[in-house]
Amino acid sequence: MTSKTEYYLEKEARYGAHNYHPIPVVLEKGAGVFLWDVDGHRYYDFLSGYSAVNQGHCHPRIIETFIEQSQKLTLTSRAFHNNVLGEYEEFMCNLFGYDKVLPMNTGVEAVESALKLARRWGYDVKGVHPNDAVIITCSGNFHGRTISVISFSTDDDSKRNFGPYTPGFTTIPYNDIPLLEKALNNKNVVAFLVEPIQGEAGVVVPDDGYLASAANLCKKAQVLFIADEIQTGLCRTGKMLACDHDEVRPDIVLLGKALSGGTMPVSAVLCDDEVMLTIKPGEHGSTYGGNPLACKVAMTSMQVLLDEKMAENAAEQGAYLRRELVNMDHENISIVRGKGLLNAIVINHPTKDAAWEMCLKLKSNGLLAKPTHGDRIRFAPPLPITKEQIDECLEIIKNSITL
Repeated sequence: MTSKTEYYLEKEARYGAHNYHPIPVVLEKGAGVFLWDVDGHRYYDFLSGYSAVNQGHCHPRIIETFIEQSQKLTLTSRAFHNNVLGEYEEFMCNLFGYDKVLPMNTGVEAVESALKLARRWGYDVKGVHPNDAVIITCSGNFHGRTISVISFSTDDDSKRNFGPYTPGFTTIPYNDIPLLEKALNNKNVVAFLVEPIQGEAGVVVPDDGYLASAANLCKKAQVLFIADEIQTGLCRTGKMLACDHDEVRPDIVLLGKALSGGTMPVSAVLCDDEVMLTIKPGEHGSTYGGNPLACKVAMTSMQVLLDEKMAENAAEQGAYLRRELVNMDHENISIVRGKGLLNAIVINHPTKDAAWEMCLKLKSNGLLAKPTHGDRIRFAPPLPITKEQIDECLEIIKNSITL
């Protein structure tokens, strides 16, 4: 570790909250699928900001839009109209096929907005008695870190000693249709919140047809099907939305992360009038939600995904990556799983911190990844990655997995 790297790490350790445990690398530049540290070393990015930079780092078209709009108007608050918001709302509704979009900032704000919408819909439309609404969630979920969201988390690190917790949630196992059907046999259930693929849990991919079966059960029970596509959406899995693999149209879709191409916090809640219009003026909002800079950048970010056929490339390169990882047939890799360019390996090694140590070796060899839940490592590069670059990364992985 160089003195320059140590300088920045010491600054963070002294003045910053200790709520993260990052890989010890200090980055200062990014372009496409690459990152550079303060010492000039280049790395393949295999995390993509948890899928926030699907389009690649500092995509020229997105940065051009960001600069252009930032020199005109950045924020008005929603106390006034601006000339970009309506254009953005029309763009998003037409692209995803919903009546309305609610613009927010962070992913967890989108989740919280959906929880409020579901409860309000449950009381005003379904006729659930006030304060009796129940929302079904899944074990292994990760939807953010607010009090309400951690209240239904099954991750002890996220939840321990942050109580009292918000009531109104029932948690069932992920990818279990019989137990979902049983949980839906409750007139107070208003929504089922689910990740189409569980990212933070280690890229847990459900059975084929799980999402379609779950959506059909929700429809029969008059329950809203809410898809948290914040990490899985926007071409990451080889389709615009991961739900598209099962031909499911959720009642509420949550987007974020790559919605701005990694330039700023932008999130969105999409649904139809029956749900969205249950919330009236003054009942929900966000000072920065729908700001003109975010709206303009989001439209360009989405257009880049479409114009450069990033979903198609994610499907092709992801299938190739998984196939070659399996073909390595290495004793330290017990499982390879994923969809598109959202992938993970599960490490099979007696050492407790084997995945962490492997990520340190990957870093030394020129690839950045991060372990999750102890023994899992996500492999999720920016979507423009080429087959030739995948081959280079496979060679790095091959040289890093022996501990």
